[in-house]
Amino acid sequence: MNLTAVVVVVVAAVLIGAFGLRLSRTTSDFYVASRTVSPLWNASAIGGEYLSGASFLGIAGLILTQGADMLWLPVGWTGGYLVLLVLISAPLRRSGAYTLPDFAEARLESMTVRRTASVLVVLIGWLYLMPQFQSAGLVLRTFTGAPSWVGGLLVAMVVVLNVLSGGMRSITFVQAFQYWLKLTALAVPVIFLLLAWQRDGAPQVSDPAWELPLTGEEEYGLYSTYSLILATFLGTMGLPHVLVRFYTNPDGRAARRTTLVVLSLLGAFYLLPAVYGWLGRIYTPDLARPDTVVLTLPGRMIGGTLGDVLTALVTAGAFAAFLSTSSGLTVSVAGVIAQDLLKGGVRAFRMATLMAVTVPLALALGARALSIADVVGLAFAVAASSFCPLLVLGIWWRGLTSTGALAGLLCGGGLACLAVLAQITAGPFEGLVGALVSQPAAWTVPIAFAVMAGVSVLTPGKVPRGLATIMVRLHTPENLALDRGAWRPRG
Repeated sequence: MNLTAVVVVVVAAVLIGAFGLRLSRTTSDFYVASRTVSPLWNASAIGGEYLSGASFLGIAGLILTQGADMLWLPVGWTGGYLVLLVLISAPLRRSGAYTLPDFAEARLESMTVRRTASVLVVLIGWLYLMPQFQSAGLVLRTFTGAPSWVGGLLVAMVVVLNVLSGGMRSITFVQAFQYWLKLTALAVPVIFLLLAWQRDGAPQVSDPAWELPLTGEEEYGLYSTYSLILATFLGTMGLPHVLVRFYTNPDGRAARRTTLVVLSLLGAFYLLPAVYGWLGRIYTPDLARPDTVVLTLPGRMIGGTLGDVLTALVTAGAFAAFLSTSSGLTVSVAGVIAQDLLKGGVRAFRMATLMAVTVPLALALGARALSIADVVGLAFAVAASSFCPLLVLGIWWRGLTSTGALAGLLCGGGLACLAVLAQITAGPFEGLVGALVSQPAAWTVPIAFAVMAGVSVLTPGKVPRGLATIMVRLHTPENLALDRGAWRPRG
């Protein structure tokens, strides 16, 4: 039954993606769906790609093991869109860029900054893709006994097929469908799980420390909590697969509406993994792989045919999570590779898609397996330490220079990448070093802002010549036009 659920999700994703092929003809279709996606449709697609395996499986697993401290993950991942709404969603859409490197070049008029941003986009995308493939292998192995590499390879093949068929327009249809599938896959079983919990006499968690924040045994828990909050709140705006979605809106007003709808959709979804983590603490506190608690609870608490059906449903939702997030990441990474490493165009985009998937798949097969939410959290830390300062200062501060931006990207992004590399290859570390490496955002983000601003102040001659033009473009509503020095409504 679980295998059937996986097959149904895969076939549905392929068929919906094939439908997008009929509507994808131009380069703009492949990169940004010709900027014609409505706010509700776009918000559903954002929810589909943003709610990765870390959201579907990882949050519940971390709450199961670490308790109330991990509730900051869904809060931060939702609140990051509020920061994005206030600071950058509309100006970024008005910039007219296809990708983050496009924005960096347009704002700073520097190919060096653009290439550095391109490298960071690819690294963040690969870091985010790797745990999706690892978790797909874990899920398939749990229910079928297949080798771990089979699940990751299956997800990679479906993603490549969808992206090659129709680019962003095709992926938009697939991801919107997958958001509602994931929401259903968690919401329906949780009703039956709560009924079973009530039937059992409503047992409670026996560990008081689990229910209160900062009362566990983790060293430097306060630091880790604040660093996690900083990474999730500020990292969202630096994720390439999130930002490219705002280029698909018709205008800045639609981009703001999209963000408001996204906040509602994410808020509804993130109520559910916490319930699974809480029930898991009651019924499966010693689960060998906490990431599988969502998949385990229906069979453990309900059992029988109904338990099997609900397990198949959450398995389908898990694979939808892997497919949707991997698809969005692949599109954004492939877009950067196609434009900055290849010659651009649809053919280059398709070649770049293969490059975008092959490397993280190889890393997933060979790297040490970590909690999916932990690895995704590290990707947020890198994004917060690099693109957050670039976007905030680039949009709202006229004094940002190309030299300052480059120094900030290299310093903040470089330090965060080193921490990630150390955690994945040599970790886990103990004591203060372990806290600093596992949650680097609290020190890498301030360093990135300070270096970017400080170097810019010291190099005023590197302010772009076309600064006035790009700033007007970023901050002028689309329904206004400048005519001989006076503002007039268009139309």
